[in-house]
Amino acid sequence: MMHAALLFSLLGLAAAGSPKPAKQTKVLFPYEKTVLTPSSIRSFPSLSFGDASKPVRSKPKCRAFPGTSDWPSATEWSKFGNFLNGSLLRPEPAQAACYPGPLQNQTRCQWLATQAGQTHFWLDEPLTTLTEWPQGSTCVLSANATGECERGGWPEYVVNVTSVRDVQAAVNFARNKNLRVVIKNTGHDFGGRSMGAGSLSIWVHNLKTFEYLPSFTMGKYTGPAAHVGAGIESFELFNHMFKSNISLVGPGWGTVGAVGGWVSVAGHGTLTSKYGLGADQVLSINVVTADGQFLTVDPFNHEDLWFALRGGGGSTWGVITSVVVKAYPPINTVTVPLNFGNIGFPSNSTDGTYPLPIRVATGQPPPNTNFMNNKPDQFWEGVKISYHYCLKVQELGGYCFSYIFPLGNNSFAFTSNQIIPNIPASEAIAALQPLYTQLNALSIPVSLPSSGQIPPTLYAGNGQRTGSSNPANTRYRSRLFPRKNLVDPALWNKTFAAIRSGVEEGGLVFHGWGYAPTCKKAGYPGCENSAVHPAWRETVLSAALMEVIPARWTAAQAKANDEHTYKYTDVFKQLTSGAGSYMNEGDPAEKNWQGSFFGVNYKKLLKIKGRRDPWGLFWAQTTVGSEEWRVATADGYPAGQNGRLCRV
Repeated sequence: MMHAALLFSLLGLAAAGSPKPAKQTKVLFPYEKTVLTPSSIRSFPSLSFGDASKPVRSKPKCRAFPGTSDWPSATEWSKFGNFLNGSLLRPEPAQAACYPGPLQNQTRCQWLATQAGQTHFWLDEPLTTLTEWPQGSTCVLSANATGECERGGWPEYVVNVTSVRDVQAAVNFARNKNLRVVIKNTGHDFGGRSMGAGSLSIWVHNLKTFEYLPSFTMGKYTGPAAHVGAGIESFELFNHMFKSNISLVGPGWGTVGAVGGWVSVAGHGTLTSKYGLGADQVLSINVVTADGQFLTVDPFNHEDLWFALRGGGGSTWGVITSVVVKAYPPINTVTVPLNFGNIGFPSNSTDGTYPLPIRVATGQPPPNTNFMNNKPDQFWEGVKISYHYCLKVQELGGYCFSYIFPLGNNSFAFTSNQIIPNIPASEAIAALQPLYTQLNALSIPVSLPSSGQIPPTLYAGNGQRTGSSNPANTRYRSRLFPRKNLVDPALWNKTFAAIRSGVEEGGLVFHGWGYAPTCKKAGYPGCENSAVHPAWRETVLSAALMEVIPARWTAAQAKANDEHTYKYTDVFKQLTSGAGSYMNEGDPAEKNWQGSFFGVNYKKLLKIKGRRDPWGLFWAQTTVGSEEWRVATADGYPAGQNGRLCRV
C-alpha cells in the first residue's frame, strides 16, 4: 500500500503561558442547518422536544409493538410521514423476492443470491444488516426458499435521513410514542445493534457530505482537519483523502462507516500504531440527543458527552450527523504479505475430512499460501514467531492483519499482511528479514519479496476505490491482549497455547490485529477525557475467535455452540485479567460485557446515560444501560433481536 516520506507533526500547541486554549471552530454541513423548530411542531405534539432534567413520569413495561394498543395508528404514521416529506419508509425485505407471495420474483431472487454481494446493493438496502442471525432467520435469502418471509427482527419503519430535522423528528416521535429506536448506516455490525423487531430505524446512510478543512482550531489543536458526514463509508473516505491530498485514520474494511459506531467504540485501522484510534482523532461531534436537541460536542461544550461519545459505545448517546477529525499529510505504506500452512493427513477419518463441530470456517487461504507436508508443530511455532515479531512492526508505526484457518485433517493456514507506513521498501524488507530467517530455520518455505514486488503505495489509494459486501452469519468473540502477554516468555507460551487450542481443538478461525494505540501516539485530544477502555492503551494484539454459523439454528443449538466456544474464550480472559474486548468485534452475548467493553469507565458512563437519556430511548445489546431492558424473543435465541423490547 504505501511509500515513505518524513512526516512532520501538525499538532499546533497553544502559545506558552496562554491562560486558556483556543476554542473550536464550529462547522456545519448544509443538511445540519435544517433543524426542527418549536413553531414547526406546534400542531404536532407527538414531535415535541423532551426535557431530560425533569423526572420521567411514565415508564411503560415494554416498548410499543405492532398489534399492541399503544402502537401508533395508521393515521399517525401517515401524519408523521407527511411531516418528513417522503423520508419515512416502510420497505419490504429484499429477500421476499425468493418466497411465495405477491413479492416473489425468481429473476430478482437469483440476482440477489448470486450477484448482489459483488455490488453495493446490500449496503444501500434500508433493512438488511451484514450479520443476519440476530434477525431471527425468518426470511433467509435462498434461491430455493420455501414457507413465508416474515419481518422478524428488521425494523418496521425507516427514516431515510436527509437533514438534522429528520433526525430530531424521528427521535421525538419515537420517544413520545414509546417506540424502540435503532440507528443504521451500512449495517456493518456483528452484534445486531442496527436492527430490532417493531422498531423505528434512523438511517443515516445518505449523509455522505465531506469537506477538507485546511485550518481548524479546537483547544490545543490548530491544523488541517476533515469534516465527515455520518453516512460516509471507509472506501469513500479514502477516495476523499486522495482528492484532498491528505491522510485520515479510517477503518480498514471498505464498507465500515467512517464515523458513528466505529469512532464511538474506539475504532482501529491501518494507522492505529502511528496516530492512535479513531476516537483519538475526533475534534468535534454533531449529534442529536434523546431529548431531540441538536448539539455540537467538544472539550468545552457538553463535556460529559465529549467523554461518552469517544469510546463509550455506539447506539447509546444520540444520533451522530457528522464528525470533525484530524488530518495528516499524504503518507505511503509498504505491505508485505506472509502466508504459510501445513497439509496433514486423515487419522480418525475414513472420508478424508476433519470433523469440525457444528461450524463452518469463515474462508479459505489464498492460493499463494506456502504449504509444508504434515508438519503441524513447525507450522504453529512459525505462527507464534510471526505474532511475536509484530511487536517490531508496531515500533515502526505498522500494523499486522492476520488469520489462522482450520482446514481439516490436522491442516492449517496462516495468512497475514505486515503494513508499515512512511518507510522505503528496502527498509521494510530489512526490518522483516530476521522474521523470515527464523521461519526458514523451521523449514517453512517462505521468502521475502524484492523491493520491486512491494513498491510503496499511497495510503489513500488511487481515488477509485469501491465497496461491496454480502450478508453473512459471522460470529465474533474478541479479546484485547496487553503487551505483557507477549513480552513475558512464560505468559506468551500460555497465551499462544490458548490461541492454538481454539483453532486446533475448537475448529474456530483466529483473527488477529496487531497494533499499539498508546496515548503518546494518540496525541491531542486523544486520551484526555475519553471513555475508551483503558486496556486499549496496553494492547498489542486484538484477537477474535470467529465462525460462520448456520442460518437456521435453533436457540438450543446456538446456546450449545456458545458453551463450546466459551471453553476457549474463557481461557483468553483468564490470561488477560483486567483487559477488555473491542465491542465492534465482540460477543453480543458477552457475560461480563460492562467490564469487557468499558472497564472502569462504566460507572461514570452509566451516570451520564441516566442524566442524558432518562427514557432509555437509545438501546442496543451490551451498550451502556442496556441491562435494564431485554428482547423477549419467542424462542430465547441468545442475543437475538426478533422480539419486543421490555424492561427487566
